[in-house]
Amino acid sequence: MAVFRKVLAVFAAALSVTTLGAGVADAGEDGGKAVLRYTEHGIPHIVAKDFAGLGYGYGYAAATDNICELANIYLTVSAQRSKYLGPDGGGYPSLSEAASNLHSDLFFQRINDSGVVDRLAARPAPQGPRPEVRQIVSGYVKGFNAYLARTGRSGISDPACRGAGWVRPITEQDFYRHFYAIAVTGGQGVVTESLFAAPPSGATPAPGSAGRLSDQVEKALSGSGLGSNGVAIGADATAAGKGSVLLGNPHYPWQAGRRFWQSQLTIPGKFDVAGASLLGMPFVQIGHTADATWTHTVSTPVTFGLFEVPLRDGDPTTYVVDGKPEKMTSRDVTVQVRQADGSLKPVSQTFWSTRYGPVMADFQGVPLPWTAKSAYAVRDANATNLRGLNTWFELDQARSTGDIVRALSRTQGVPWVNTIATDRAGNALYADIQVVPHVTDELAKACSTPLGQGTFEQVGLAILDGSKSSCQWGSDPGAIEPGIFAPSRLPQQQSRDYELNANDSAWLANAKAPITGYPRIVGDIGTERSPRTREALLTAEKGGFTTDSMKKMLFTDHSLFADLTAADLAKLCASFPSGQAPSSAGPVPVGPACDALAKWDHTYSLDSRGSLLFQRFAARLGNVDRFTVPFDPKAPLTTPNTLNVGNADVRKAFGDALAELRAAGLAPDARLRDGQAVTRNGERIPIHGAQGFLGVLNVMTPEWDPARGNVEVAHGSSYIQVVGFRGNACPDSSTLLTYSQSANPKSPYFSDQTKLYSRGEWVKGRFCEADILRSPALRVVVLR
Repeated sequence: MAVFRKVLAVFAAALSVTTLGAGVADAGEDGGKAVLRYTEHGIPHIVAKDFAGLGYGYGYAAATDNICELANIYLTVSAQRSKYLGPDGGGYPSLSEAASNLHSDLFFQRINDSGVVDRLAARPAPQGPRPEVRQIVSGYVKGFNAYLARTGRSGISDPACRGAGWVRPITEQDFYRHFYAIAVTGGQGVVTESLFAAPPSGATPAPGSAGRLSDQVEKALSGSGLGSNGVAIGADATAAGKGSVLLGNPHYPWQAGRRFWQSQLTIPGKFDVAGASLLGMPFVQIGHTADATWTHTVSTPVTFGLFEVPLRDGDPTTYVVDGKPEKMTSRDVTVQVRQADGSLKPVSQTFWSTRYGPVMADFQGVPLPWTAKSAYAVRDANATNLRGLNTWFELDQARSTGDIVRALSRTQGVPWVNTIATDRAGNALYADIQVVPHVTDELAKACSTPLGQGTFEQVGLAILDGSKSSCQWGSDPGAIEPGIFAPSRLPQQQSRDYELNANDSAWLANAKAPITGYPRIVGDIGTERSPRTREALLTAEKGGFTTDSMKKMLFTDHSLFADLTAADLAKLCASFPSGQAPSSAGPVPVGPACDALAKWDHTYSLDSRGSLLFQRFAARLGNVDRFTVPFDPKAPLTTPNTLNVGNADVRKAFGDALAELRAAGLAPDARLRDGQAVTRNGERIPIHGAQGFLGVLNVMTPEWDPARGNVEVAHGSSYIQVVGFRGNACPDSSTLLTYSQSANPKSPYFSDQTKLYSRGEWVKGRFCEADILRSPALRVVVLR
């Protein structure tokens, strides 16, 4: 308390300080007070005397920037979208795959009616939140509500929710429901639409093939707008031969509730961490302390599994386990739905469940039918996970990579990501210590259904025989609960040169030291790596890193796929008779395309010519046989390679790309900036970078408008950090939040960092007191 008062006194004496008094932002005796020290681009450095005050400051500051998006989140998890917005619309894809507001509400009301979140929140640690986490959450809720009380609904400047009835004060229950929704997005959130299953009433289709189901599962998990690069450079691969450098580069959606928000959280002498978290999470989820830094990448384990249960003859709601019948349980869920005339009408849905989990039907278009003979049930390994709150609280205090491993192992709450980290001592870490269903290769071999034999091998999705209790998920003595693997069974590796991940499995976290021996459900081994993973590995193998060279490397926007194929494509272009390329609609003149491709530097920088054409070509290739040299597990960094120019589909994809550019008013040799941009408040901002399938580390997945080109970013580089430890007491850090701190178009922090990103510039990290005080934009707000 004395240290906090000293900090407050220093700022009050030295600076112009805005004070929000008790009548405006009263935290109460248990809420404490907080000081918000804003530096460039609206980044708050929050100081408090205790964890409740820290949460309070975070809640107030986060609501200041993103009140509407946060309110939208709480509207969703309280299952009231249909009440305020009507039953239609697209649901809220940040938290589930529900196809409409109605299905979103029924999905979340089912969870809320079950009481699972309330039970987990009431449990003591380690299964429930530890005391400090409860204090942060309590403070966060009060801080959010204090901001709303100050502005009122009508005083909100963001037009997205100004005056909206669905903007309301929140409770701790809302917060815990939100975190739970994040935890299950890779399980229940993926199969949301599948849960709207009903007992069979007539003829039903046969199940889809293993190939179709595997493809759809892979598409659902990889196509959710989530991906990342994490590159940890240890002492031996730095230019100075000491210290370390970390690149954290999550590729997340640029809109809605999966946005990151940046802050520093400090209790003087006790707690100090900087970085970013998903909206509404009052912790740092990707960031650094004074001595360690970490990031996360979306991992390969499938965190849910299916069970096929046989049904008793003539009774489709009774299934059989070990020869004994068991009744399914049913839950009638009701939500209020706004009608066209403004009135409300209750709408109900019956959900069915087995001992394994809820009964499901088609998975995103692939039949998994509930027939008179069998039904499929889904089990989500994160269905009992609020532990992740403890995980990130402990990560926020890490002083070494060893501390990071201990935090991950002790809490076992990371739901669906890898962790990549470095520390001041020069260690580099890769760890896939997360929640993984305990399905060993032996269990899968003994218990997989015919459909499951294919899906387990192809994508790691277990479909087990539900008629045998011996086929349920196993347990490890070191696991925090039954049904998941213990940390000791999951891949992790520390080295002094590098460890990395770009959303492939653990196998080549370091090309010199492949990781093997983990269960298939964790990921594959000895298989082709993505162009992005290969680009990361080839770059890391060069060594000699500094923080500056790491930043430059990312924003070079180099395409490995272009290195492998662009020269061949240029020659193919020049070989077309009469300069006419084949396309789906007939011959297309190549014009300046061949020369542009031949001279292209294989980057997605704003002034590169040929890059747009190559981007559209690669997007059209799909799964065609594109290479003539196949993958060789003995040469995973250099194979496959060489464009298969003799493939008619490859030739047609090139012609279609030419036609596509011309339809959008773009020349074949147009600069990237001419056809890839976003518009913010009427200002067009060119965007560099490109899709991951091009082997570009700085991923930008644009939205293509056939008449104008790439006009928005769906997902891509979001919160980027480069953190180095070079011997100085203060970490050498640079950050960039590509879409900026605020979703409010009226905010000065709505697009300022987007413009920085466009120019290839970074924000100086201000972690230590001296750096914060030197900020030319320093502004202080005191919350009492």
